[in-house]
Amino acid sequence: MFTNPSPDQIRSLLQAVKTIAVVGLSPRAERPSYRVSRSMQGFGYRIVPVRPAVSEVLGEKAYARLSDMPFVPDLVDVFRASAEVGPIVDECIALGVKRIWLQDGVIDEAAAARALAAGITVVMDRCIWRDYMDFIA
Repeated sequence: MFTNPSPDQIRSLLQAVKTIAVVGLSPRAERPSYRVSRSMQGFGYRIVPVRPAVSEVLGEKAYARLSDMPFVPDLVDVFRASAEVGPIVDECIALGVKRIWLQDGVIDEAAAARALAAGITVVMDRCIWRDYMDFIA
C-alpha cells in the first residue's frame, strides 16, 4: 500500500525543487493544470510544459514528451488520467527523474511502486499548489 511522504518531507521536496515539468499542462486558463502551474511559476519555480501540439504555455517552450526535454527536471508533475500514468513513470525512470508528483485524483499504485523501486520520490493524489500553500507560504 502506497504512503505519501510526510509533511516535513514534502516541505523539503518543495524547497529543493527549482524546475517542474508539468505533463498535461493545458494552455487554457480555466483548466486546473494552467492555474496551478501559473501559481507555482509565481512562487519562483520554472514551469516546463509537456504537452504535444502546443508550442508554449506560460511563456515557456513546450515539449511533446519528457524525453524531448534537453535536461532532466527536478520534478515531474502529472495532470493526466490515472490510466496514462504508467508510461509517464516508465519514461521518468528511464530519464533518471528523482521526483514525481501525481495531482489530486491521479492514482496508479503499480506505477508508484515501480517509481519507488527505482529510487524516485513519489507524491500521489495531492495538489502541489495546496501543499505549497500549507507547508511553504
